[in-house]
Amino acid sequence: MYPYHNKIKQRIANNELVRYEYVERYKNISPCLLLHFNTEPKVRPIRAHRFEEYEQLFKELAKNS
Repeated sequence: MYPYHNKIKQRIANNELVRYEYVERYKNISPCLLLHFNTEPKVRPIRAHRFEEYEQLFKELAKNS
């Protein structure tokens, strides 16, 4: 199985993340956190049960910037 979240976190650590946004619906995921990257695949959706994990990651990145 593809290590979806591990790969996304690695891409974030490599400074490939351009921006992120919360949307009401993306395809069949509602609500959804969309991560936008400067490399392919450009958009990665995150389901609600993982929001807190990514918010913590964003806080740590902001603190270290």
